[in-house]
Amino acid sequence: MLSTHFAGNAHAQPIDVAQWSPEYIRSIAGTETFDAASECATLVPSDYRGRLTYWYVGPNDSAPQIHRDMDNQFWEAWTAAYPNIQTEIQSVGYAALLDKMRTATLGNAGPMVVKMPILGGIEFAAKGYFAPIQPKDIGYSDADFWPEAIKSVTWEGETYGIPTANETMGLVWNADLFKRAGLDPEVPPQTWDDLVRYSAQIHEKLGVPGYGLVAKPNVGNTPYRFMPQIWAYGGGALDETEAEPTYDTVMLNNEGTKAALQAAYDMYVRDKSVPVSALSNTQAENQNPFISGRLGMMIAHPEEYAKMRDLAAKATGGDREVADAVIENIRYGLLPEGPARRAVVFGGYNIHVLADEYVDGGLDEDAAKAFVCFNASPEWSTKLAWVSSNPGNLRGFRSEWMAERLKTIPFLDITTSMLPSGIPFPVIPESTEIMNSIVPDMLQNTLTGRLTIDEAAENAAREVEALIGGGL
Repeated sequence: MLSTHFAGNAHAQPIDVAQWSPEYIRSIAGTETFDAASECATLVPSDYRGRLTYWYVGPNDSAPQIHRDMDNQFWEAWTAAYPNIQTEIQSVGYAALLDKMRTATLGNAGPMVVKMPILGGIEFAAKGYFAPIQPKDIGYSDADFWPEAIKSVTWEGETYGIPTANETMGLVWNADLFKRAGLDPEVPPQTWDDLVRYSAQIHEKLGVPGYGLVAKPNVGNTPYRFMPQIWAYGGGALDETEAEPTYDTVMLNNEGTKAALQAAYDMYVRDKSVPVSALSNTQAENQNPFISGRLGMMIAHPEEYAKMRDLAAKATGGDREVADAVIENIRYGLLPEGPARRAVVFGGYNIHVLADEYVDGGLDEDAAKAFVCFNASPEWSTKLAWVSSNPGNLRGFRSEWMAERLKTIPFLDITTSMLPSGIPFPVIPESTEIMNSIVPDMLQNTLTGRLTIDEAAENAAREVEALIGGGL
């Protein structure tokens, strides 16, 4: 699709992912300055006249205020940088975006550019709906992006998107509940077996759920929290944990996956140490119990701290006192490790350009190119990820905004340091169905006793084999 190159970062210092650690991240933050408008004007002149249509998952009313503020600032900056590009924006709900895109592309009525959760893009790339686009096409290089992020936008050897945010999560706990339950308030569970034990101890001693298990089907929250446990025990959906995955080996019925199911069963059925409502819970249902001091641990983004502060600010009377005490006792740590590894979902968002024939009114390539450059720049991939993620453009880690984030966002360095443990979901078109339906159904079958652990795992493996059987 795109062919214009510029050497905007030809002399930039490379990011050494081999040195990745909280100390390294802090040492490089604030060492370079960036200006997205100037960089992208080298690619597409700032006086360019054109039209752009764009869909994305914008901040909703429940998002932290800082997230909404940064979104507003982005649109102000984009308009100032390219005042003559007429931009039509649609903010679509997270759960609705995939279906909206499916309907639109079938009717050749899609937007020019779409930013999608990392799991969603491969389905559309495999159907030919996305135009090929590489970092070099918008003035960047592959080295400006995390290797796992580039893997997430590669299908049959073709790059079809640009990473804009790399999400990883950490373990959040209430230090006061830990202390009252007889646990070290400053030390999280080191292994998933420890987490099961800690959850049981908190519930036994205090009568509140120890861990915020999430098991609702058809929402991303469930696989984002359960797959790290599966991977840690040595399981997987396919062979996505391998350095060079082939995605032709089903692992949902191996011993590692069954061990993860056993751990979840022990918490939900044996110990009853997680919410009874876990079967219908998303992460949102963990927030109020946590801020009210009635939940010991959960898996979340750094954004959760900002959300907790927002909830505390809205509380009154005795509830406000409790909420303020919880804020003082929030701690973040690495996700537990298992016998095989420490793992976290390598999530986030990628930005894509649709092929001309699927765009309502046709594609304005230069407008799309300018917008992708702007969105994936070191400046805006950092600012738009302010409390929720990490910049997709690794150069953003050198920016002044990264330095400010590290100073103002508690625990950001914890989730950022989880990036080397990140594993993308299988980069195949069927990944959405596997992660949002088959994996949660496997978990539900186990927790409800509809099937034994062995039966649930074997049933899920058969479903995956039937779904992608042509490649097995």
